[in-house]
Amino acid sequence: MTNIELKIETHPLPPFLPKNAQLLMLGSFPPPKERWKMDFYYPNYQNDMWRIFGLIFFKDKDHFLDLSNKKFKEELIRKFLTEKGIAIFDTAYQVIRLKDNAADKFLQIETATNLSKLLAQIPLCHSIMTTGDKATDTLMLSMPEGTLKPVIGESSKTYFAKREMTLYRMPSSSRAYPLALDKKADVYRKFFCKLGF
Repeated sequence: MTNIELKIETHPLPPFLPKNAQLLMLGSFPPPKERWKMDFYYPNYQNDMWRIFGLIFFKDKDHFLDLSNKKFKEELIRKFLTEKGIAIFDTAYQVIRLKDNAADKFLQIETATNLSKLLAQIPLCHSIMTTGDKATDTLMLSMPEGTLKPVIGESSKTYFAKREMTLYRMPSSSRAYPLALDKKADVYRKFFCKLGF
């Protein structure tokens, strides 16, 4: 460990919680601000989440991208998620970055998100989807004892926040995760079909 002072970062974004949300999507934690291309979730242009959504719902990986400016169409993403009833936040509320990058493996979770408080604001939500291993491991810290950690592309059931919940685990949308974009999109597509989206 170097002499760099490691500071605690608090989540920089408010939870995105449409009132009609039936699904809560949880990542781990946003990348450092200098990598952002919008003030919203999955803001790193190298992250493929919004390309995955474009492929699944519009058969176009660039649907949510502003290609000429190498940015995302934030308002279009927000509108789409609100119409579909998809909420987003992250499993970590406070972290320490052990290295100055966006890699999950260098995130030390200081405070996990209060999921009961989030779910209280979206009463129709009975499904939680995690996007990656760190997010799933952090989610499991909040789940009741005996809850099975879902494997990639699969689900498990639990009772949490006064309701039956189904937990789903998806592949990471980071390019560091070794799966081609279309293959990732296939896994997400099956998930959204199962949920009736």
